[in-house]
Amino acid sequence: MFYFVPMQTMTPSQAPPSDSSPWDRIQNELRNHPACTLVAVSKTRSVDEIRELYDRGHRDFGENHALELQSKARELPADIRWHFIGHLQTNKVKTILPYVHLIHSVDSPRLVDEIQKRAAAANRQVGILWQVHIAQEETKHGFEPESLLQFLEERPPSTYPNLRPCGLMGMATLSDQSEDARPEFAFLKNFSDRVKQRFYAKDSGFDVLSMGMSGDYSIALQEGSTMLRIGSLLFER
Repeated sequence: MFYFVPMQTMTPSQAPPSDSSPWDRIQNELRNHPACTLVAVSKTRSVDEIRELYDRGHRDFGENHALELQSKARELPADIRWHFIGHLQTNKVKTILPYVHLIHSVDSPRLVDEIQKRAAAANRQVGILWQVHIAQEETKHGFEPESLLQFLEERPPSTYPNLRPCGLMGMATLSDQSEDARPEFAFLKNFSDRVKQRFYAKDSGFDVLSMGMSGDYSIALQEGSTMLRIGSLLFER
């Protein structure tokens, strides 16, 4: 389970040295957020690069291509928790299902039905996040907020018993200025609280808010993220 801890101010003694690695800087910042999970986005990264983070004790890795996740999961240790973070086509659900820990990008009723069908056939439960469209770009996926509310009203959990909703995911508008993401993250946090209160008030497992990537993760933490998806920073040499 993940529980959000309000952000604390980093004192000078806690601040990492200026020459520390991106990994060290992020880990230092996350010490103020012990309830936040860091997903290392390993798409396009080699098995050896992933092993380097694995050997440091990291276990949560994210992929956005089904075949790449399948290939790496077969080669790497079984205790890795694989997160699927990209747009998931229904015909790729069966590819990732044996390996995936959490699907971040559930964005349509059709995808819900396909995951439910495949998970039931495999006799397992699958953790999912409802992806919400919060960005200005129309090319980004996700339920529109009101559409998700309508879906949850019309489709109770009993209609997808092999899915375990764990929270929401959102992607901010691409920008060179990380501060531009703040209103979108603030909106998603508020919307997440509404969804929790209205549909999952008695479900202690509905506690994930996946938002924040390499360019805006500090803003996401300030706005209540409990799961970060960071790739390029972690793999910098």
